[in-house]
Amino acid sequence: MRGMSEAILVVDDDAPIRRMLERTLAAEGYRVTSAVDGGAALAAIERSVPDLLVLDVAMPGVDGLAVCRRARARGLATPILLLTARDAVSDRVDGLDAGADDYLVKPFATEELLARVRALLRRGREPAEVLACGDLVFEVATRTVHRHGREIALSEREADLLELLLRNQRQVVTRETALRQVWGGAHAASSNSVDRYVSYLRRKLGEPSLIETVRGAGFVLGR
Repeated sequence: MRGMSEAILVVDDDAPIRRMLERTLAAEGYRVTSAVDGGAALAAIERSVPDLLVLDVAMPGVDGLAVCRRARARGLATPILLLTARDAVSDRVDGLDAGADDYLVKPFATEELLARVRALLRRGREPAEVLACGDLVFEVATRTVHRHGREIALSEREADLLELLLRNQRQVVTRETALRQVWGGAHAASSNSVDRYVSYLRRKLGEPSLIETVRGAGFVLGR
């Protein structure tokens, strides 16, 4: 037993699996509570925010993906580990897009479960990384953006591009660099795509504009 005191909420409608998870995690010194479905999980989170949510995907009624989306929409920053019997890439993408931090496919080894739990709890203890330029604030973990005191909704690609610009403030980010780091390479999009998304960002971030075009070179934020 490791003597840990972090609180973990286990959510699974399959009673044998739920009890196995409870026993395994409790044996490691975690404080474990459980819920039998998504609705009960959301109610439990309202009562007491856990340090980690271990969440089954396939549940009747409010399933695991819905719990993720609703919890994140309510501002929950707790790490979420999804459990699922499906291993298709699209299933993993759906889970991560819904707000999960990690994904474990059933059946799984106890050692891997515990390793992922430890990693997520370490991540949850780390201070949230915030990038800022003037009154523009970008919270890296949650991908939320605020300017002039209001939240700005960005697409995933827009958020990735803004993060790149913020991490290279006052330095020129070339179109080639943006294509490589945001789109995955020149084969995935054209340089016009970068210009188009910079235009989207300028429009959403409002005035005064923070992103300057450097003719023949690329773009710079905050110069």
